[in-house]
Amino acid sequence: MYSSCSVLSTPALWSSSLILSEDSSPASISGRCIRKQQSALVVSSRKLLASRRVISPLSNTAQEKVCSPSVSAVLTNEHSTIANMEEDVENIGLFSLDPGLEAYKDHFRYRIKRYVDQKKLIEENETSLEEFAQGYLKFGFNREEGGIVYREWVPAAQEAEVIGDFNGWNGCGHKMQKNQFGVWSIRIPDINGNPAIPHNSRVKFRFKHSNGVWVDRIPAWIKYATQDPTRFAAPYDGVYWDPPPSERYQFKHPRPPKPKAPRIYEAHVGMSSLEPRVNTYREFADDVLPRVRANNYNTVQLMAVMEHSYYGSFGYHVTNFFAVSSRSGTPEDLKYLIDKAHSLGLQVLMDVVHSHASNNITDGLNGFDVGQSSQDSYFHTGDRGYHKLWDSRIFNYANWEVLRFLLSNLRWWLDEFKFDGFRFDGVTSMLYHHHGINMAFTGNYNEYFSEATDVDAVVYLMLANNLIHSILPDATVIAEDVSGMPGLGRPVPEGGIGFDYRLAMAIPDKWIDYLKNKKDEEWSMNEITWSLTNRRYTEKCVAYAESHDQAIVGDKTIAFLLMDKEMYSGMSCLTEASPVIERGIALHKMIHFLTMALGGEGYLNFMGNEFGHPDWIDFPRQGNGWSYDKCRRQWDLVDTDHLRFKFLNAFNKAMNLLDEKFEFLASAKQVVSCMDEDNKVIVFERGDLVFVFNFHSENTYEGYKVGCDLPGKYRVALDSDAWEFGGHGRVGHDVDHFTTPEGVPGVPETNFNNRPNSFKVLSPLRTCVVYYRVEEDSQESKNEAGAVKEAQQNNSSSHEESRSADADEPIQMLVPEIGVVEDDNDDEPDE
Repeated sequence: MYSSCSVLSTPALWSSSLILSEDSSPASISGRCIRKQQSALVVSSRKLLASRRVISPLSNTAQEKVCSPSVSAVLTNEHSTIANMEEDVENIGLFSLDPGLEAYKDHFRYRIKRYVDQKKLIEENETSLEEFAQGYLKFGFNREEGGIVYREWVPAAQEAEVIGDFNGWNGCGHKMQKNQFGVWSIRIPDINGNPAIPHNSRVKFRFKHSNGVWVDRIPAWIKYATQDPTRFAAPYDGVYWDPPPSERYQFKHPRPPKPKAPRIYEAHVGMSSLEPRVNTYREFADDVLPRVRANNYNTVQLMAVMEHSYYGSFGYHVTNFFAVSSRSGTPEDLKYLIDKAHSLGLQVLMDVVHSHASNNITDGLNGFDVGQSSQDSYFHTGDRGYHKLWDSRIFNYANWEVLRFLLSNLRWWLDEFKFDGFRFDGVTSMLYHHHGINMAFTGNYNEYFSEATDVDAVVYLMLANNLIHSILPDATVIAEDVSGMPGLGRPVPEGGIGFDYRLAMAIPDKWIDYLKNKKDEEWSMNEITWSLTNRRYTEKCVAYAESHDQAIVGDKTIAFLLMDKEMYSGMSCLTEASPVIERGIALHKMIHFLTMALGGEGYLNFMGNEFGHPDWIDFPRQGNGWSYDKCRRQWDLVDTDHLRFKFLNAFNKAMNLLDEKFEFLASAKQVVSCMDEDNKVIVFERGDLVFVFNFHSENTYEGYKVGCDLPGKYRVALDSDAWEFGGHGRVGHDVDHFTTPEGVPGVPETNFNNRPNSFKVLSPLRTCVVYYRVEEDSQESKNEAGAVKEAQQNNSSSHEESRSADADEPIQMLVPEIGVVEDDNDDEPDE
């Protein structure tokens, strides 16, 4: 029997699933559907991510994207005036995509004006945005004709000098001069034709502030920083890094083309070793990258690249923004890693942290704050400049030199290291003055466009995305935003903020909630589907079931939640799997695959979760005796042939391969045709593939009827129950499934679950099976096509009998023509 099977048909680039309440009927939903969901309170992160986990607001969607050419010109033409912008603000592309935003026209007018003015000012004074973002060629240490020039912006300093190994740490002979903009500089001539400061030698900036005290700081633009490995908790020193040509790494491989859909392997180089120690860039390149490629990922996202003095911060308390984390090697070693990834066809994204800076005064940028005003500092003063939850400093994004510093930082990693894009951390914290702390985002647009919005930060992000895509058009830029701000994932010329993707951060919380708090029989197919498809129209998402955030100490991975202590005793293939292991392996595959297939336009997995790594992550700290045991990856588990971890890894590899072959993640076609609450089945199409998920803990269905778009012959493309994935091999892969036409041709509401065709399948309990349509030009296929056509003619008059025989009056509906999803209660906020 079938129950509550509702079609979720969507426009080309679609917003969200259209889900009916259980008591809905065709009569009550004509042209409308209920769109309600409980709001989620934001809770503080256990580490240094933005406050987490809210529901993205849904937009009122139109069928086609409309972007006014005149608005595009306003935002890209350097000679455009504010008057012209205000005239054309009515035609902003975002308003055409989401008419609900027009009520906030004044906010967008102000935001766009600020962006246009700032960009124009940069172009007038620095030639171009791209030139402005090459600050690293002027600031810090740079080779110029016959010497080294060092510049540092410290307007509050009274005196300044450069010190280091090269002058015995005595700066009396190397006093610096200050210009009218607060920039200190010095030119250090070569000695006998050689640089006065040797490569790989230590340097620092010494200055006197207003109280007469001299302090030593690591240069803000330093490109490498190290600490004495023989001293516990030793302070860092800046390092002058300018290797001779013979030691400088030369890239050998071009950047691979941008994938149509990113399949991202999130990784932390330091904790990637099998051994309990910090791994190196070169070891990661040689040992881990081949695993990533073998599992059919096309993108690697590297965490903790920028130098951070506290290892346990996961790289989110940055001290030196232009410096490669020295724990894992030198800048040249990181270049080797990125070049190796490119040789394997992998793009490399950097986890960039511009949302805040470490509070560390000795080693970090915060040390340049000596009580001066915000105008003369990298950070805001007072409460506005301090993040209470993260114990860190907040940038003043309106400051000219802060913009130069951050924008140049992005270009530095793109140009010098050949990164292919960024994942911006903590974007929610940037977007709002409250940083998302103790904030419940319900989806009401007032929460996004008000005095709480930090327009300075919004303008910076618009500039940043403009810059990145200007330098590297094929760049991939992802926002870690939990608030769901409309327009975040739309281009800047449309009035958006310019990100390519946002992380679908509500999805992992839904799975964790289910695994912790609900029995299997309580799982709602409707609610799961809603959580996976609840995203804004035309704004792409990267979906994930679990990232590093779900694996840190104090929480559990999905595999650990499913199997707990039995992972240590029950994963051997030499013994029969216990019910816990059997369920755990089955649901692990289903959860990750359903998230990938239905949750977004990209997919992300954290290192080790592809094979169900059993332990949480715990960085060495006083509380664990400074142990590295939980700060590594146990690759031997998946490499051991008699352990069941290999099954999870094999399935992860296969589901990535499925997208590589059929490109379903990049497909605009996504239709959920059935959410069967009684039988715990979800059926949907992505591209031309048909997905069948059976979450029932006891029932296997033979002859289960599934709807599809295209007629013809279907075969199994992927089967989680296959032997090679630790299943029982119950589904025949050599079986041909021929479709049967449904309903009256041209009358969609008479179809089966709003699909014009159907076929029947075997659906074992706790399995997912994907079917593809066989394309054949042989005579046999022509005969089959003729048979299908004949069947259509024979069955068109008897569709009601077939429907009533196979389904218990499933709810049928069509999407309103303009794709608008409405709530019958106009007083309810959009969610």
